[in-house]
Amino acid sequence: MPSRPAIDVVVPVYEHYDLTSSCLEHLARQSVEHSVIVVDDGSRDGSPERLRREWPGVRMLQLESNGGYTRAVNHGVRAGVAEYVVLLNNDVQPRPDCLERLIAPMQHDERVGSVAALMLAPGERGAIDSFGVSADVTLAGFARMQGRQPAGIGAAGPALTGPEGTTGAYRRAAWEQVGGFDETISAYMEILDLALRLRSAGWSTAQAPDAIGVHLGSVTYGHRSPTQRRLAGFSRGYLLRRYGVLRRRAAARALLTEALVVAGDAIVCHDLEALRGRLQGWRAAQGRERHPWPPEAAIDHSISLRESLALRRGALRDS
Repeated sequence: MPSRPAIDVVVPVYEHYDLTSSCLEHLARQSVEHSVIVVDDGSRDGSPERLRREWPGVRMLQLESNGGYTRAVNHGVRAGVAEYVVLLNNDVQPRPDCLERLIAPMQHDERVGSVAALMLAPGERGAIDSFGVSADVTLAGFARMQGRQPAGIGAAGPALTGPEGTTGAYRRAAWEQVGGFDETISAYMEILDLALRLRSAGWSTAQAPDAIGVHLGSVTYGHRSPTQRRLAGFSRGYLLRRYGVLRRRAAARALLTEALVVAGDAIVCHDLEALRGRLQGWRAAQGRERHPWPPEAAIDHSISLRESLALRRGALRDS
């Protein structure tokens, strides 16, 4: 009986078949054996039929309705059995050795529960799109090293909290221990929440600078759309309460930051979706058990208030 691949690659998709096909073409060139699980989250553009017809070797799970990124990913991970799980957005083009390089830190150290890949922006001289995610003292998360040039990054840089959402690897045992994604969050900041819970559970994280892919950029929720801003606001309000941020020394900074972000969003977009989302998220966390505060090594204390506001603006521009 042939052995099962050690890697399950879970690709959540919602329409945009061209992106999915490109991603699968790049996965087909990988240097290490793996299985691919595509989770179609209620597409209505014919993507499921084309996937079955054109990619018969890929396992496809079709959800009846669009329930959000976290539900789709959890569904895909539960369907697999491999020791390592790689989450891959369909708008990523991984280099041929990306998977092999990405799981290597977990193979060499059993304490490593997750690994961040190096994602580049499109173009011959693409800057870094993300190299994992970092969190400031208010537990706001940011794409790590975004905008920097990849040459000479080495092991230095901002504190690594965990992988970014575009491409990241997880030890299945670590994923299952903390329960995977919190499906109360349908999208945005779910990857940060998972990273924080993994670190609180005692798992370390690592970066793989030679596990490289190109992130083309997602179009799922639309650039600065009301839905995107409301969902992001929901996640922020939810996590502020789940982690008890407003009960800690950083409470004043967190409140000031959120007030400035919400006010700026209202001025630019002429609505209160960012505020509405935060209030909905705060209410959704009511009565939930508070998550433990993550270890200090998971937080980048060097990110100042001014820098965090600048990073927020950059994230909003690119969303």
